[in-house]
Amino acid sequence: MLPDTELRIHGITPFDSYAHPLVEFRCAREMICNAVQAEREGYDAFIVGHFQDAGLYEARAAVDIPVIALGEATMLHACQMGQRIGIVTINPRFIPWFHHQIGKYGLRERITGVDAMAFEPGQILEAYGDDAKAEEVRQLFEAQAAPLITDGTDVLIPGGGIPMLLFAQFHNHIVGDAPVLNGIPIAVKMAELAVSLKRQTGQSVSRVGDYVKAPEHVIEEFLSHPKGL
Repeated sequence: MLPDTELRIHGITPFDSYAHPLVEFRCAREMICNAVQAEREGYDAFIVGHFQDAGLYEARAAVDIPVIALGEATMLHACQMGQRIGIVTINPRFIPWFHHQIGKYGLRERITGVDAMAFEPGQILEAYGDDAKAEEVRQLFEAQAAPLITDGTDVLIPGGGIPMLLFAQFHNHIVGDAPVLNGIPIAVKMAELAVSLKRQTGQSVSRVGDYVKAPEHVIEEFLSHPKGL
């Protein structure tokens, strides 16, 4: 990070412990509320540290500070590192969600394969601080990545902030000759860049189309009316 950058991390409760779209929508609501709160507290940018980017477009339509998302930032940066990109996620149930993301970001011709290991999000947490389990996860990742490499993939993305954080301990992580991209520092750097450019140019997201700003009363309605049984 730049010397004058201060990064504060806030989680969600309960955390994403099961790979399913319904969990993603629950996470999305809390994330959007956190983005609004961050802007009101004076933060310059907001980073979505969840690769699935649930609620990203809605958050950008609710705040004026830059909103950078781990999945989108990683995929876009990967396009500068190679032509054919592959994703290995932690659970097969994430694969359809990733294909929706890839289409939404206009990257179907660049992200040529999505494969999966077989973990729930919470299970990989057990490998943190345990070198043997971390190495086991790496070997499982590389086994799933091998067919993608054979098919011509030249950049690999671990599909999740949890495996990215785990793999950060493996400096210059490569499978075959393909780099394994850690998107966490990429998202932080993109947030720094977005803040700098906004200060310089006065511009952020377009308010035409997907990111039309919601009226303040609509934002307040969203914040104050969660529904339950």
